[in-house]
Amino acid sequence: MSGQDRLIGRIARIVGDGGLLADADAMAPYLVDWRGAFRGRARAVVRPADTDAVAGVVALCREAGVALVPQGGNTGLVGGATPHESGGEIVVSLERMNRVRRLDAADFTMTVEAGCILADVQAAAAAVGRFFPLSLGAEGTCRIGGNIATNAGGNATLRFGNARELVLGLEVVLPDGRVWNGLSGLRKNNTGYDLKQLHIGGEGTLGIITAATLRLFPRRRQVETALVAFDSLDKAVALFSAARERLDEFLSAFELIPRIGLDMALEHVPQTQDPLAAAHPWYALVEVSSGQTAIGLADLLEGWLGEALEDGTVADGVVARSQRMAAGLWHIREACVEAQRLAGPSVKHDVSVPVSRVAAFIAEAGAAVARQAPEARVVAFGHVGDGNIHFNVCSGPGQDRARFLEAAPALTALIYDIVARHCGSFSAEHGIGRLRREPLATYLPPVARDQMAAIKAALDPGSLMNPGTIFHGAGDGRAGSGRATTGEP
Repeated sequence: MSGQDRLIGRIARIVGDGGLLADADAMAPYLVDWRGAFRGRARAVVRPADTDAVAGVVALCREAGVALVPQGGNTGLVGGATPHESGGEIVVSLERMNRVRRLDAADFTMTVEAGCILADVQAAAAAVGRFFPLSLGAEGTCRIGGNIATNAGGNATLRFGNARELVLGLEVVLPDGRVWNGLSGLRKNNTGYDLKQLHIGGEGTLGIITAATLRLFPRRRQVETALVAFDSLDKAVALFSAARERLDEFLSAFELIPRIGLDMALEHVPQTQDPLAAAHPWYALVEVSSGQTAIGLADLLEGWLGEALEDGTVADGVVARSQRMAAGLWHIREACVEAQRLAGPSVKHDVSVPVSRVAAFIAEAGAAVARQAPEARVVAFGHVGDGNIHFNVCSGPGQDRARFLEAAPALTALIYDIVARHCGSFSAEHGIGRLRREPLATYLPPVARDQMAAIKAALDPGSLMNPGTIFHGAGDGRAGSGRATTGEP
């Protein structure tokens, strides 16, 4: 029996029935990322059912010098959970670890395993009158461990923060197989380095997150939604600034939608409707919410928007009169994403700039794209309230696909340079993965890179934990193996 066969046999005994997949057809869904931009091979896919099994698998693989690729819901957008084409790695799927270990409504905390689907976490909190605010388009399939490992953002970041702000404690299997139990529900715990922050956003390069203690909030007793239109982007940013002052802690979302995004959604995504009579260049989806009922948010929102309409900041708007209507307005926001996929190839950029520079950045980057790729269409949308703009460049109607994709890297470099000039980040919420390693090396200051490399070397000296994610590593396809060919997928 070969050494590899012996290793797989020992792992099979640890994870038990249903815990090991070695058949090519069974492994296939785990070997390609959600967008199909990265494809790889693996020795096996391991599906442990508890933390002890994860620790046992990690310890065996460390002893054998075999690299591991942690995977949650496999909905990531930067190739950070896909094995390489070398086929030497083992994928560790956390999908079977999907239990709610503890839900403390009085303490406003819950402890869940990493394989819990995000929507199920939200539902478990709601069942006891609590609210877990992390929300994103993939919440029906993404898993909380992956959300934490990538420091997911989403639609409620403006009010509640990214995943980083929602995690009180973690349980992590370290690269040497030891288990760090840091599942504290304490709000104050000032005992040296905050170790959980190394793993939040670490993309599985420093250990495998197996469980988390999360912050909960009072359930939302009021949620009001409006779609407002503008004749210029400057006015949209001005309204957001006014919203921060007038709506304050009630403001939970402020999402920017361009007319081109709405038009694409109307064309390609069923059940999308334009709620306003006339077309406008820009829109914002505004949501206010609260756990209290003393102040009527409907009157507050309508009164404030009425003033903005009178002074000319807002050109038109509509306030949802029902949950169904509110869902229809949110459908427009999500349909903008799906429509781009259906419309043809695109080069996507998940960037952030200071909110005060959003309008200037979009104008400068849009003009630069128009000069370099006049046939392309810019779709800039997203979480303007926290400065996160999804600045996507879509192929024009009838544009040659091959030529468009060939020009993609140059477009991405152009846009990232403009982001840097506006003191922004080339990666706002999706992470680094394998897709953005080169930009990280280009734009991250050397001192920051050195600190990150030192931490990686200290915790994972063999570079066996998700090699090639964030950092280049042996067998990571550096020469192009498995890389996306369209810049951002």
